[in-house]
Amino acid sequence: MRSTRLWVVVVGLQLLILASQWGGSATSLPQAQAQVPDAGAQRIAMIDQLKELNAKVDKLVDLLGSGDLQVRVAKDDEKK
Repeated sequence: MRSTRLWVVVVGLQLLILASQWGGSATSLPQAQAQVPDAGAQRIAMIDQLKELNAKVDKLVDLLGSGDLQVRVAKDDEKK
């Protein structure tokens, strides 16, 4: 008697799981939405970064051309 009740409960739960998987899971999945990249905005950002890079390189060229650059070589510690 007790095993029959347990068997009925297990079968009932399995039917409930099967019904929920068969009927409701397809509509509960989120839909994938592709996002189109904005190529124009990416190019504008790249151009802005290149302008900043050119300004930095111009400063470096001015420093090298002025002759005010001094280079010091540090001696290596041979005991390390």
